[in-house]
Amino acid sequence: MVSVSTSLPHMAKMRTDFLVFGQPLLGEEEIAEVVDSLRSGWIGTGPKVQRFERMLEEYVGVEHVRCLSSCTAALMLGLLALGVGEGDEVIVPTMSFAASASAILHTGATPVLVDSEPITGLMDLDATEAAITERTKAVMPVHLSGRPVDMERVNSIRDRYSIAVIEDAAHAIGSEWRDRKIGSHGNLTAFSFYATKNITTAEGGALATPDADVAERIERLSLHGLSAGAWRRYSDAGFKHYEVVEPGYKFNMTDLHAAIGIHQLPRLDGWIQAREDQWVRYDELLLGLPVESPSAPEPGTRHARHLYQVLIAPGAARSRDEMLDFFTAHGIGAGVHYRAIHLHEHYRQRFAFEQSAFPVAEDMSDRTLSLPLGPNLAERDQDDIVEALRLGLSGYDL
Repeated sequence: MVSVSTSLPHMAKMRTDFLVFGQPLLGEEEIAEVVDSLRSGWIGTGPKVQRFERMLEEYVGVEHVRCLSSCTAALMLGLLALGVGEGDEVIVPTMSFAASASAILHTGATPVLVDSEPITGLMDLDATEAAITERTKAVMPVHLSGRPVDMERVNSIRDRYSIAVIEDAAHAIGSEWRDRKIGSHGNLTAFSFYATKNITTAEGGALATPDADVAERIERLSLHGLSAGAWRRYSDAGFKHYEVVEPGYKFNMTDLHAAIGIHQLPRLDGWIQAREDQWVRYDELLLGLPVESPSAPEPGTRHARHLYQVLIAPGAARSRDEMLDFFTAHGIGAGVHYRAIHLHEHYRQRFAFEQSAFPVAEDMSDRTLSLPLGPNLAERDQDDIVEALRLGLSGYDL
């Protein structure tokens, strides 16, 4: 590491306020809607969840959406609705959040990990096709950072091998492949509305499907396997008895959460444009620094710009982890998306993955760094981020 003995005078005071990574932008309309739910007395799953579901169906262009407590819940219930279980295999990229694989394990199936493409970081579809066996029940493409996977190729694999597809679109609400929104390509698709996502419900997710029977089963499984949801049982139409049709879970979204999403969704397209503007500005500001900026979106697609990820160049004065500490010391939050699934303790021990099993994902795991991005990020914030990155990678000490 290069060491510079004299720190710049302003370095320790680059920011007096800490820049939170992924901080949501919440307005007075969201606050008023939540208060309205509190005052109504209906704070569980009810009319606002149904309203948010209809809004999502119209936005995505899909017949059915069911809102849930998280994207992880959506993935797990979606897999169960596809009949995935003990003895089955589901192919998933190792460069993803651990929830992608955990949802598979919770069904009793086995995650089969594959590497990433070097340029985009997305699931390597050649490796995916090579990994298909007679036990393969489904494929789980991950639209990492909001960059859409090639859905023509994915659906071609689906049809050729007669396997199911469940898309992990935790980062990809608003993304498009060939002018069609992710979630409208004929598969089950899981979305996330966690606090750091492009739109939020604080905690929450959704599953999109073209199949009415699947949607009905997802709704049932999300609330204990009951034949009638809470809203239908306790509305002003009068009490209705229910039956437990099958053992279910407690994965429902509440009206308190949907109240936020109802006002976030109409702002999504404008916020994606703001993210794109910041993305372009980052590209310009980072020229000449020892980092690899993300590649441009593929023609005919829309990138949701959820994450702006750089790769720290080999030989830079600070490693990625050292840069994380440097950012924190300067009042800047950053992220890592992700350490590959097979590098985590549980998966190393359970499946005995070799260190070099997935070289592209392993290289990304060591070097990837997500910079703050979002509609509440000011140009002054971007300037501070890039200046800290420049200083840190040049070897300046605090």
